[in-house]
Amino acid sequence: MDSAKVFSMKFSKVYPLLVQKAQRKGRSQAEVDEVICWLTGYRQEELEACLEKDVAYGAFFEQAPAWNPGAG
Repeated sequence: MDSAKVFSMKFSKVYPLLVQKAQRKGRSQAEVDEVICWLTGYRQEELEACLEKDVAYGAFFEQAPAWNPGAG
């Protein structure tokens, strides 16, 4: 799939797919949230707010509060 197409998708549509993939590998939704928050600097309530809004997947990352310097 074209990356531009993925980044234009709604975060609320991509997130469940990320959770499903993690669960297939024996991980939990809480672990997915923890990694996303660690990487982007979003707090849990901010992450949940993004899921409720029509935030594009690309915009979710572009608007990240504080990228973790250890993510490089």
